[in-house]
Amino acid sequence: MTDIEPRYMVQAREVRKSFGGNEVLKGITLDVKAGEVMTLLGPSGSGKSTFLRLINHLETLTAGTLAVDGDLVGYRRAHGKLYELREHEIASKRSEIGMVFQSFNLFPHLTVLQNIIEAPIGVLRQPRAKAKARAEALLERVGLADKRNAYPATLSGGQQQRVAIARALAMEPKLMLFDEPTSALDPELVGEVLGVMKDLAQSGMTMVVVTHEIGFAREVADSVVFMDGGVVVESGAPEQCLLNPQHPRTKAFLSKVL
Repeated sequence: MTDIEPRYMVQAREVRKSFGGNEVLKGITLDVKAGEVMTLLGPSGSGKSTFLRLINHLETLTAGTLAVDGDLVGYRRAHGKLYELREHEIASKRSEIGMVFQSFNLFPHLTVLQNIIEAPIGVLRQPRAKAKARAEALLERVGLADKRNAYPATLSGGQQQRVAIARALAMEPKLMLFDEPTSALDPELVGEVLGVMKDLAQSGMTMVVVTHEIGFAREVADSVVFMDGGVVVESGAPEQCLLNPQHPRTKAFLSKVL
């Protein structure tokens, strides 16, 4: 009996992205299995955030193919040809992917609870009672049940980021993307956000995380990808890439951040 092939949540093949004459991604090929936590490491400007934005179709590919859960990102294939998806089809696909940014992007005029229920009601057409019950459960999960009626301006950065994570989870995504979610936080607030992310990883959520938190990558990630200059320089298990890197560029980067 043969082993069952793992389901791939993200499949990138020779992904390229240019902004004008600047090629930011130069042929990225990688796979993320369902339930896997992949961390993307590398210096600023290496293309990590751009790659995340391509997965969520916030940017469009210049070349190559990118698929999420077996579906091409931004396109559909019919009769041997590729057709670009319409805007409402892109929005529908994007709703299946949660994304947490460096900045929290919460609506300042809405309470914490209102921030979380807005998209499930407006996009998924969930009944208000169901959306509210789910939001309250998520706030409990991220340790902010007592802040449901607070406004974002009254919260710390770490609390706002935990609300942002709860808001993304309220859409019941199949994939979570994190773009340096702790980089805007004071050092003492980083741990509370990473704690929520660790809990999420342990629950089996597929996650792609751009981060400079090497401890998080070592403890939580299933795989580490080191990028520089728009290419994958080195990838593998955390113990290999972080503790015994093979490429000189990876070694030089880690020597400065460890």
